Amino acid sequence: MDAAGSLTLGIIDGLIALAIIALAFGATAMRDLFAGVVLFIAMGLFMALAWVRLDAPDLALAEAGIGAGLAGALLLAAVRRLAGPAHPEGIGDDEQP
Repeated sequence: MDAAGSLTLGIIDGLIALAIIALAFGATAMRDLFAGVVLFIAMGLFMALAWVRLDAPDLALAEAGIGAGLAGALLLAAVRRLAGPAHPEGIGDDEQP
């Protein structure tokens, strides 16, 4: 690989690392729970991209599937449950009036 291609890949790797750090900080510092979970999912996807750049496709798939996908879905479900009842009368979604 020539010097220009190596420099370009180095810049891309640096931007991925900075994005991971910024998203991790944003996810932990966010006051809104939903926005924090969305940033956590985005961080997991960037982590998967970093694993691909490090030639570890098995870890990238695990990070995308478990880290961003499953954990993100569970956190979104938890945020939804923390939001309170769906109806003002206190009746849940699965109960009949």
